[in-house]
Amino acid sequence: MLSAKSLFQEILDDDASFRLFCSIAAGGESQGGWENGRIAALAPESARGLAPRIARHGADEDKHGRVFQALLRKRGLKPVEVPPDTDYTMLLERRGIGLPHDRLQADRPLTERDIVVYLAHSRVTEQRASEQMRMLLKHFGDHPDVGRAVRMISHDEDAHLAYCHEELLRLAYAGHGRFIQRVLRESALAEIRVHRDVSLAVMARMGRVLRWPAARNALLAVGIHALYAWERAFGWRRMVTLEMPGRRDALGGPAPRATEAV
Repeated sequence: MLSAKSLFQEILDDDASFRLFCSIAAGGESQGGWENGRIAALAPESARGLAPRIARHGADEDKHGRVFQALLRKRGLKPVEVPPDTDYTMLLERRGIGLPHDRLQADRPLTERDIVVYLAHSRVTEQRASEQMRMLLKHFGDHPDVGRAVRMISHDEDAHLAYCHEELLRLAYAGHGRFIQRVLRESALAEIRVHRDVSLAVMARMGRVLRWPAARNALLAVGIHALYAWERAFGWRRMVTLEMPGRRDALGGPAPRATEAV
């Protein structure tokens, strides 16, 4: 079978594939933590009230990276280097989506438009993260080894998505509406291409590790391309709509104390 549940179960059951999966996930989350931390530090005066929420977002991403590292340690595994063709955050940056790293490494404050770009990019990528974690929550939320981590990360990703909706709506009411919609559309169309490319690369590598037959690899590639075609035609629209979330001020207050025990 080629269901999402069966595929992830195979990855989970094999040490080599699980090692690759957790290494890729940990790398992406840690990178997101650094980016959010720098954005919080460089927030302009007009966005200083938002800075604690951006910092909280970054702290959550750092925590997720540590959780994936802890899952590896629990199995007695060490992380591997993330292959460049599976590096989602790096590939998005190369497409000009989000704030470039050279901008974040500088010490000059960001502009309010930079904050809009950051939030629009986050709204798109958090949509993907929330959907993926909800899928894992559905199938593995009660798993004895990864269930606790899946439940915690899924809860956080939903909070991040709610926060992006709320803050972008606030900025739209402040006069940034047209710019927000343009950046959201550009980000969504780029993200679905990167997601396709990364999915193909990850599945190809998993296929080699798990010794999948060529026919299965080909069928998975067809499915990934079919998903991209649907997203390119219709699905990207779910990434650009803005609705006031039922969960308001999702990143308000201090970050809860976290443990990497999994």
